[in-house]
Amino acid sequence: MDPRLETNREYWDERVPIHVGSRFYDVDAFRRGADTLRPFEVEEVGEVAGKRLLHLQCHFGLDTLSWARRGASVVGLDFSAPAVEAANGLARESGLDGRFVASDVYAAAEALDGERFEIVYTGLGALNWLPDVEAWAEVVASLLSDGGFLYLAEFHPITWALGDEEMIFERDYFHVAEGEGFDEAGTYAELDAETDHNVTREWNHTLADVIGAVLAAGLRLESFDEHDFTLFPRWAHLQREGGLEAGEIYRQPPGSPSLPLMYSLRARRD
Repeated sequence: MDPRLETNREYWDERVPIHVGSRFYDVDAFRRGADTLRPFEVEEVGEVAGKRLLHLQCHFGLDTLSWARRGASVVGLDFSAPAVEAANGLARESGLDGRFVASDVYAAAEALDGERFEIVYTGLGALNWLPDVEAWAEVVASLLSDGGFLYLAEFHPITWALGDEEMIFERDYFHVAEGEGFDEAGTYAELDAETDHNVTREWNHTLADVIGAVLAAGLRLESFDEHDFTLFPRWAHLQREGGLEAGEIYRQPPGSPSLPLMYSLRARRD
């Protein structure tokens, strides 16, 4: 593994049990049959029943197993061994067709021993943990069967450049090779959690970076969308819409400029 990612893995290993037990993830609701996928993802991915789906950077598997609930045969991959252990436990408990593998995403092809998938699914705070999006796209292409497609849903890179307190530009938008270091205790799922491993290194990838990498890997872009909503109250002024069943989202308030806060794409291996 890239030594820059070891610190990130320690960060995620420590947060797995916090997330599994948090109200944010509400694992008990999942056990009772809840589906954690967002409606726009379900619409854009389409029918998955009977298909083989790989979820890269799957954390502890709630979204992965939600695709299994919709009939897919799923494999999840994450670099955190505690996350993979928790995910495999949930799969056994739920009786769903899923298994989970511990691996750095860049070594996914080797870890999966040549398996190919009709769908590779990823996103929602995934790409910022990867220093090299071109290498990532090549891995994705190697994991797709002929005719299979990548589906990516991700937070818009313009939001990286904006401050956390106000919507003003505070960081570089364009990719910086060395990334940016952060040192933040707690976690988005439980802000006041006591944590020891708090240092991370992250990277922004522009839309041109991501689309260019996907095309360079030989995939054909089928759809690309920018969305004027996000999935959490990144800024205090954003207004919540909908309940959990409808897909809770946050938008700019009426009268404010609409801005791209997320994007999604599909790209096929012909």
